[in-house]
Amino acid sequence: MNSATISQPVEDVQGDGRWMSQHKRFITEGKEREPEVLFIGDSLIQRLAQTSVWESMFEPLHCLNFGIGGDQTQNILWRLTNGELDTVEPKVVVLLAGTNNYNNTAEEVTDGILEIVNVVQTKLKSSHIIVMGLPPRGETPNKLRDKNAEINFNLSQKLENMANASFLNTDPSMFVRENGLISHTDMYDYLHPTNVGYQKLCDPLLEEIQNLLQVFMKVENTSMTISTTASDVDD
Repeated sequence: MNSATISQPVEDVQGDGRWMSQHKRFITEGKEREPEVLFIGDSLIQRLAQTSVWESMFEPLHCLNFGIGGDQTQNILWRLTNGELDTVEPKVVVLLAGTNNYNNTAEEVTDGILEIVNVVQTKLKSSHIIVMGLPPRGETPNKLRDKNAEINFNLSQKLENMANASFLNTDPSMFVRENGLISHTDMYDYLHPTNVGYQKLCDPLLEEIQNLLQVFMKVENTSMTISTTASDVDD
C-alpha cells in the first residue's frame, strides 16, 4: 500500500491545532478572494508568500497560497478533498510537493503527486495545473537529491500528454554549482530558497503562468506593471 496516495491529515502532536487552523483559513480565503491562480504545496510554496518575489511577481495576478510547511502528498490530498478546492475556481493551479515524503520511494512519491493532479482535475475541470519539478536539496550531493531528480524524470514522462496539465522542470544547475555544491545564498538552509533562490525558481514559472492567463507583466526598475491582451476579457 502506497501511503503517499492515501489522504491523511497531519496529526496534531504539538497540541495547538495550527495545521487544521490553516486548512480552515484556506477554505475561507478561497471563497473571499476568488483567485485566478492557486498555489498548492508544502513549505517551499508557503514561504514563497512571505517574500518580495511573491509581492512583485504573483500578487498582481490575484494569486492565493495554500502551502503548509511539512506537508507530504497525503496531507495535501486530505486538504484538497476536504474543502480547499470547493470554494475556488482558479484558471491556473501551481503544485509543488513531494520533497517531504522521506519514507516513500521515488515511484511512490510520483504516484502521490499524480493523485493530487487527479483530484485537482476532477474538482476543477476548467483549470490548468502546472506541476513544478522538485528543486535539488542538501549542500553536497546526497540520496534525496537523487530521489528528487528521479521523481522529476518520472513526472516529465507521466505528464507529457496529459490534458490541462504541464510539467515545469526545475533545472538543477540553477542551484547546483559546478563543484556539486548548493550555496546558502540560493538556499539558506540548503532546502528553502532565499529571495535570490526564489527569483531563479519563479522566473520560468511566471512566464508559464502569464502564457496561460494571457496577462503579461514587465519589469521597470524592479517594479512590475500589468499589461493585458484582448483575450483577457472573460467570455
